[in-house]
Amino acid sequence: MMDCTDRYARYLLRLVTRRTLLYTEMVPAAAIVHGRVDLFLAFDPREHPVAIQFGGSEPRELAECARWAHRYGYDEVNLNVGCPSDRVQSGRFGACLMAEQDRVGGCVAAMADASPLPVTVKTRIGIDHMDSWAFLRDFVGAVAERGCRSFAIHARKAWLQGLSPKQNREIPALDYDRVYRLKAAFPELEIAINGGVTTLDAACEHLQRVDGVMIGREAYHNPYMLAEADRRVFGDALAPRSRRDVLDAYLPFVEEQMRQGAPLNAMSRHVLGLFQGVPGARAWRRYISENAHLPGAGPEVLESAAARVQDGGNRVAG
Repeated sequence: MMDCTDRYARYLLRLVTRRTLLYTEMVPAAAIVHGRVDLFLAFDPREHPVAIQFGGSEPRELAECARWAHRYGYDEVNLNVGCPSDRVQSGRFGACLMAEQDRVGGCVAAMADASPLPVTVKTRIGIDHMDSWAFLRDFVGAVAERGCRSFAIHARKAWLQGLSPKQNREIPALDYDRVYRLKAAFPELEIAINGGVTTLDAACEHLQRVDGVMIGREAYHNPYMLAEADRRVFGDALAPRSRRDVLDAYLPFVEEQMRQGAPLNAMSRHVLGLFQGVPGARAWRRYISENAHLPGAGPEVLESAAARVQDGGNRVAG
């Protein structure tokens, strides 16, 4: 979710769902070690609960990252062992690390020793031709022994050569049963499933077999899909905010961030999907796209865009 789940996007998502755990973009460990800490780690306390995700392969660097994550107040520190991009591979982290279970275990152990935060791992069901059930079982077992008790498993293997990151989200076949089997093999571990989940109904079905569901791009492009998560997944009694209520709560945040120097389009790009499925959604997106980048653009752009949505977006729709 690089360039997607920044602090502005996470604040918006928190207005939609109070309980869902939010994740940062993947932060390269080297960026923290080289001193760009506040740029990557600063976040609004109103985002809680929030986990930070790091990419790296050097235990010492990742230990330093874990210490900083604790100092900044994150709720969880996550190691990405699932990203298949060439850029990530060249830095020797991401999905290619599935071939080095001892190194991943060492990274997890170093992070766990350096910080009291829970250390979790996001990974795939396999890479290239290393995609057997035994390979996944042994990888998870070895990493768990070094201190990871929670895994988010993308239910696709990754092809490290020949497929783009986008293709790696679509072409390798989903194998949810492999993740279910993993949970059965490790009942003591927390296993979350990831990949291809586009509705809350589907998420609830998975939760009959695993402990959690990670939803990435669908939640970003259609954030209101999470509006009923607090009631259906966490048992909250509170009714969700309407789409318009979410926008109204986001506008003061936009004003606040603009006073601190952030441009409108740094925040407005994250709300493009807020009214997905509502009459007028296309006009909403078009107006923002055509006006948010203009000199002097402010929150009034979002107000004007909302006027193009039926009923101003007041109706609650899933």
